[in-house]
Amino acid sequence: MQKEEIINLLREQGCRITKQRRILLDIILEEECHCCKEIYYKAVKKDKTIGTATVYRMINTLEDIGAISRNTMYKISCNEDCGDCKECKVELSDGSTLEFSNEQWNQIVESGLKKCGYTSTQRVTNVLLESY
Repeated sequence: MQKEEIINLLREQGCRITKQRRILLDIILEEECHCCKEIYYKAVKKDKTIGTATVYRMINTLEDIGAISRNTMYKISCNEDCGDCKECKVELSDGSTLEFSNEQWNQIVESGLKKCGYTSTQRVTNVLLESY
């Protein structure tokens, strides 16, 4: 999406287009940022009054209107015809890759779900990866 198109979508959602939002939008569109913290550090260099909450709210808003997708920050590759994968390969934004067994990957997902409050005592039995 173009910057002006995103600004129009934000206005339609009732958002004021503040100086801080413009700075964040410029950083997100012009630079390759891979997480909210990275966006925050770049934004603070331009405007010391921008807080982490502002960054997270802006990212959530942009995601809600379909301007960005956090799913593209990391690429998860799984061979389509692998059936029950014996190995999961994660390619990170810096080009490095990590390889995990199916069991390790399930543990990673389970730990993340618990830490974020999505599960408590449930166990991950399967992880389905879909490409869009």
